[in-house]
Amino acid sequence: MSGSTSENSGHSEDEQFGFTPVAHGERQKRVKQVFARVANRYDLMNDLMSGGLHRLWKDDMITWLAPPKNARAYHLIDVAGGTGDIAARFLKTAGAGASCTLCDISAEMLKVAQDRFAGVEPSRLQIVLGDAAALPFPANSSDAYTIAFGIRNVTRIEDALQQAFRVLKPGGRFLCLEFSHVDVPLLDTLYDQYSFKAIPALGGIVAGDRDSYKYLVESIRNFPDQDTFATLMGDAGFEQVRYRNLTGGIAAIHSGWKL
Repeated sequence: MSGSTSENSGHSEDEQFGFTPVAHGERQKRVKQVFARVANRYDLMNDLMSGGLHRLWKDDMITWLAPPKNARAYHLIDVAGGTGDIAARFLKTAGAGASCTLCDISAEMLKVAQDRFAGVEPSRLQIVLGDAAALPFPANSSDAYTIAFGIRNVTRIEDALQQAFRVLKPGGRFLCLEFSHVDVPLLDTLYDQYSFKAIPALGGIVAGDRDSYKYLVESIRNFPDQDTFATLMGDAGFEQVRYRNLTGGIAAIHSGWKL
């Protein structure tokens, strides 16, 4: 769930950290600082900010993935996996032959995940420090790729999508759960007011870090809408691209296949 970004020497344009323009390469540093600061209160803040809805959304994501119960070997890479919410759901749902690699760029977030999964067999779960835009995995190595509430923190979404396509096996599936654009009148206005006023205030009170949660809200507003993101997935090579809106478009799950 946390940020996973990359500097790319091939791109010299300025970047956006929330609504703030920053020099090329600066965004990655700032995103890593955000998640280093909030790691220990990240899960609590997710519950408070969403009223627990994020748990239902993540359940929906795993239900749509439908990992096999009886496959001899099935591997998921969960990128920007943060404290391990998706990995935990996957391991609980999938059969004994399934395994997961939890990958995130934040060492602090992965420390929380390591404590959470203490005692889980390495054959079932590996925890890897890595960048969504330069994944440390071979091509054609995974049956599925998930990323939940992380891709909006990538400096270039296109790079992350290309990496996702690269590491998936032919026939592999990509699923992305992300905050999106509300498509219900009135709910959009109420959601904006809640996001820009209540969430940073809550971050200041609970996590002692108003600025980090101000950035997270701004990053949501900068993220492409559902149809635009679906187009980016198609441009990266994915086929049968679809999405499902959750809670009026507050979040959306995008699905695509490497065929």
